[in-house]
Amino acid sequence: MTQAVPLKLFNSLTRQLEAFEPVHPGEARVYSCGPTVYNYPHIGNMRAYVFADVLGRTLSFKGYRLTHVINITDVGHLTDDADAGEDKLEKAAKDRAQSIWDIAQHYTEAYWADVRALNIREPAQWSIATQYVPQMIEFAQSIADRHCYELPSGLYFDVTTVADYGRLARTATDASEAEGESRIDPVDGKRHPADFAIWRKTPEGEKRQMEWDSPWGRGAPGWHLECSVMSGRLLGFPFDIHTGGIDHREIHHPNEIAQNQAFCCTNGLDVPANSGARIWMHNNFLVERSGKMSKSSGEFLRLQLLIDKGYHPLAYRLMCLQAHYRGELEFSWDGLGAALTRLKRMVMAVQPLQHAEGCVGAKVLPLIARFDAALSDDLNTPVALTVLDETLALKKVDAGEKRAAIAALDAVLGLGLLTLDRTDLRIRPSAATITETEIEAILVRRKAARAAKDFATSDALRDELAAQGVEAMDGDPLGWDWKLGA
Repeated sequence: MTQAVPLKLFNSLTRQLEAFEPVHPGEARVYSCGPTVYNYPHIGNMRAYVFADVLGRTLSFKGYRLTHVINITDVGHLTDDADAGEDKLEKAAKDRAQSIWDIAQHYTEAYWADVRALNIREPAQWSIATQYVPQMIEFAQSIADRHCYELPSGLYFDVTTVADYGRLARTATDASEAEGESRIDPVDGKRHPADFAIWRKTPEGEKRQMEWDSPWGRGAPGWHLECSVMSGRLLGFPFDIHTGGIDHREIHHPNEIAQNQAFCCTNGLDVPANSGARIWMHNNFLVERSGKMSKSSGEFLRLQLLIDKGYHPLAYRLMCLQAHYRGELEFSWDGLGAALTRLKRMVMAVQPLQHAEGCVGAKVLPLIARFDAALSDDLNTPVALTVLDETLALKKVDAGEKRAAIAALDAVLGLGLLTLDRTDLRIRPSAATITETEIEAILVRRKAARAAKDFATSDALRDELAAQGVEAMDGDPLGWDWKLGA
């Protein structure tokens, strides 16, 4: 559905809203930094992919032919983002005494399961880093003479050989955002603190599970190299939009940009396309005050943990949409519960329309125009959700027309409103021992006791349910009879 309102997006490189003008007319080419598959993704990681999914859906909504690529990092990412420590996959394999290939496959599948659970659309291509190592070596060879130097530990990129290094992170001009460079650990022989590894040699006497021969010795590519190679190969330089978490803005993406400049022989970043992408977009952090967002915390917050506690994964997607992608989002169980309640209301409002047929008509066009305007304002999903709520609440409008309007809006928001049933949102916590059949049987007895004004029996049955973690929802405006406590 093409709309007239021009799409404006915040470009992290220029720090301003810019009209989206595709490099190739009618197309939108997007690259998103994907996961490093050494562990399960936490829900903060998944916020980045909900954001990228909404971006892609918005571009489709506005009529562009979308090509979206997400990479899978199965080699090269060190335990510190700034070229320090061990390779995350190698370390995980060593710690767990498993094949690095098995570990990468297991956690890739886990990530894809979360993608499906959150109704994130499949990209045009998943690019797997280890499948592009020959191209990475070729890329590095093409820039080595002019931009790199060799040390015993590997091949390093000299950041002074490109113009405006670090502009994305504002390392030189914005002291409040300069912490990225302070995190770069020294490496013996580096010419400049910000120089980074293009190729890391396997230390003498060691053997990695993932290593390849190269002109600089046997070893593995640097983390930053893979994204430059895969985005350029699959989308062509310059492409339209590069997305990632705000943590990538400080080191990883500036290093990508430097590589892109070197490879494309471009000049300064006053011309954003010289960076390899016309627009760089970053979602902000998901904040969780207990500290369980970190994977080092033990039972960190995975999507599966939310499901195990009885929350439908699309309630988390809705929670993400309720905040603007560039703002911090604080996670709380109460907030997730409120999002689930809002999702229930939406699903119940749509259910009477499930079999209605029709198309978007004049009565709903003003709402769709407002929805489009919200999305066109840098993906303002909180406002777009209020327009969806208004559409769901419409009275005196043809059911088919209303359903068609909701379908158009939900095609962007991705909440699955036309396929969900209210019973889908009732997820039994993994710790619950009572069955749904037993709950319903007790509720039938309790309803009969209340009808007979036998309140003593009614209260006793309510207490019996409560003792097993079930809350009877008396007077619930949503019409939900009970819920299992998390």
